Amino acid sequence: MDEMDVVSVLRRALADKVGKDRFELWFGASPRLELDNGRLTISTPSPLFQDWLRTNFRSQIEAVCREALGQCPALEFRVDPAVAQRPADSTPESGASAKPPSSGEPHAVPGLPRANGKTPSRDGPDGSGRRRPADLDSFVTGRSNRLARAAAELAIDKPGEISPLVVHGPTSVGKTHLLQAIWRAARAARPGSPSVYLSAEQFTAGFVEAVRGSGLPSFRQKCRGVGLLLIDDLHFLTGKKATQVELLYTMDTLAREGRQMVFAADRPPAELTDLGPELCTRLQSGMVCRIDPPDYETRLAILDQMARQKKLSVPPEVKRFIASRLTNHARELSGALCRLEAVSQALHSPIDAAMADESLSDMIRHSARFVRLPDIEKAVCAAFGLEPKSLQSGGKARRISHPRMLAMWLARKYTRAALSEIGQYFGRRSHSTVISAQKRIDDWLALETPVEVADRVWTVEEAIQHVERLLLAS
Repeated sequence: MDEMDVVSVLRRALADKVGKDRFELWFGASPRLELDNGRLTISTPSPLFQDWLRTNFRSQIEAVCREALGQCPALEFRVDPAVAQRPADSTPESGASAKPPSSGEPHAVPGLPRANGKTPSRDGPDGSGRRRPADLDSFVTGRSNRLARAAAELAIDKPGEISPLVVHGPTSVGKTHLLQAIWRAARAARPGSPSVYLSAEQFTAGFVEAVRGSGLPSFRQKCRGVGLLLIDDLHFLTGKKATQVELLYTMDTLAREGRQMVFAADRPPAELTDLGPELCTRLQSGMVCRIDPPDYETRLAILDQMARQKKLSVPPEVKRFIASRLTNHARELSGALCRLEAVSQALHSPIDAAMADESLSDMIRHSARFVRLPDIEKAVCAAFGLEPKSLQSGGKARRISHPRMLAMWLARKYTRAALSEIGQYFGRRSHSTVISAQKRIDDWLALETPVEVADRVWTVEEAIQHVERLLLAS
């Protein structure tokens, strides 16, 4: 069997492993698999595809290689724009060549009822006229949300190619902002193609009103005869069985026609079990992106943007103080700036470090989460399946040393422990060892270096986020 035959076998095995629909979406047309001299190269048309396949399918590719070949060749994920040059009709269900309907009102969306006194609109998600929707330019991008940002741009530029797109994460991390930005940019790019942005509550209210008398055909035409459908707060549909079925059929209709769907929820589809297996499966068939709370650098950038919008003069040291102490979400940062602005006006005094320390003390006290070194040790061990206290051992194997370095890096981020205290806790090491560990992790983050931990290859960013979710949830 030559290498081309081997690749065909691997593709069939991978399709069986991940499911036909998911395989066709991610491997059906764009990525190219080539086996040469014991190396399997997966060529993708863009860095987004490369990162997504490497993050979400590497373990499945390795598994089918071992099953089919008895061993796993070295894997290389490569960006090659040439693989995107293909006939438009070669992508299964991509909808790239599907012509969107040109009908529809240019402003309000008739036939969809008010929810909380608000009417869905194409000039503003709530139709109130009080504010314009957010856009991508005002979406501050950092490590916590850059994959979601890249996916949003792909949904705008190539509608239907990654449909449905699901973004999820805790409150106030930018999910609604991103959906509004997609909606606004898509309308600007394709003004003749109708699009609808709804909250799950509005979708439910529209469906219930249609059932009670306003007419299901009209409601379905408004939601299914579009080029782009965005629904926010999908978790609101929990327990609403009839509405879930209606959404299921709506998704099937749009998927058949290659239209773009975008959803936001507080949890990933796999955890939205109350929506039922059929709906969860469809939500997982496209692209799922998590948005985490912003990291320090992103919080600084958010503060810069907010201060510019308010035309508020905030010294750099005050921004650094706020970004290091208020770590939960952007609304905290906004609240801090609003308070400083009010105090500055009341005292007729410029904002400075002393004012920030005094004015924000209660916000910082309530926001702070006390993290101890044992908390970090417990989270790291749980994340990577290590025995308790193993990070305090003298073991130098990578399965121990890499998690130990991550633990030291996290200890510097989340605790006020001295270098010597951190070194002493994690195996009686010197403070210089802690400094070295921090520098090494920072370098790995900058270079996106892969590391092997717990029998899996991670990027350092993925490993840190995995630990942080356990740490902050405990």
